Amino acid sequence: MKSKLKPFDYTLFTTVIILFGIGLLMVLSASSHLGLLSYQNPYHFFVRQFLFGIVGIGVMLFLSRLDYKIYKRFAKLIFVVAIALLCLVLIPGVGSGETRGAKRWIDLGITNFQPSEVAKVAMIIFLSASISENQKKLEKFWTGLFPYFIVIGLVAGLLYLEPHYSAIGIIGLISVILLFVGGAKFSHFATIGAIVVPIGVIGIFISKYRVDRIVGFLDPWSDIKGTGWQVIQSLYAIGSGGIFGLGLGQSKQKYSYLPDAHNDFILAILGEELGLLGMLLVITLFGLLVWRGIVIAMKAPDLFSGLMAIGITMLIALQFLFNLAIVTSWFPVTGMPVPFMSYGGSSLLIFMACIGILLNISRNVRNE
Repeated sequence: MKSKLKPFDYTLFTTVIILFGIGLLMVLSASSHLGLLSYQNPYHFFVRQFLFGIVGIGVMLFLSRLDYKIYKRFAKLIFVVAIALLCLVLIPGVGSGETRGAKRWIDLGITNFQPSEVAKVAMIIFLSASISENQKKLEKFWTGLFPYFIVIGLVAGLLYLEPHYSAIGIIGLISVILLFVGGAKFSHFATIGAIVVPIGVIGIFISKYRVDRIVGFLDPWSDIKGTGWQVIQSLYAIGSGGIFGLGLGQSKQKYSYLPDAHNDFILAILGEELGLLGMLLVITLFGLLVWRGIVIAMKAPDLFSGLMAIGITMLIALQFLFNLAIVTSWFPVTGMPVPFMSYGGSSLLIFMACIGILLNISRNVRNE
């Protein structure tokens, strides 16, 4: 007789549903003006986000019942598929065209699919599987740690061609975290960092566009109508919200002042409408999510599931923290949606799937 599944972490599940609900309300408010202008329907983006959310919850619940061990068996295949998708997006006629100088999407008809989102999860699964099988080798540099940086470099190189710098940063940080938790020596990271960091700095300063982004971050008021526009409007939104906010639906910045109000800058609209208290609520919910993820990772039944749990948790935490830093002008503006809240079908589905994997691991945690 087949054993009954243990219950999953309901605190984690409930937290994600609440975040999605708040995000859905904010997408409705932030996108209504744009929907009316572009599609003559103020509910256009809201309806699409709602439908993707329902599908995402279904995917999450399905994966919560799918044994996490299957990902280890197909880890290499998942990684190869992710690499293939990153290559496809660069092929003329397959990629959906350039947006603000970037070519990151594949048009599936019902939505634009972003392969970099798949690459993030694929890297977590691949590294978790590989590290769990070769943990002792990580103590050595050339035969242990260095080959992993070749793999990371391959993914980073493909993302650089899009270009998608925020994805490079996220994947790089998560990879380092997983390798460090897996047993790699800090001195080895310092050696590689001495090589990688200067290359990254050179990569920034050889492009006028990227230099302008840095200047716009350091002094947004020096180019109010250019590189500083987005972050200035974001600060206006958050500042005008005060402690209690202007009220749901009462944002002024969403009326074509703040670009990407329903996507990368949805936290700014939330701060404007729900104030500091609304922002603190969302920060608390993400803190709760990260706490449950770390608990699941610490109690995971094996190294593979523990690494996957910490990788998924760090992916969500880093994306939220980077987005929060961007909208408050603590980090240069770059494409970084808020997990479960920003508008975007592929991003929402991927994050819901990640939580499904995490919930399945929580079904198998050790009791002690």
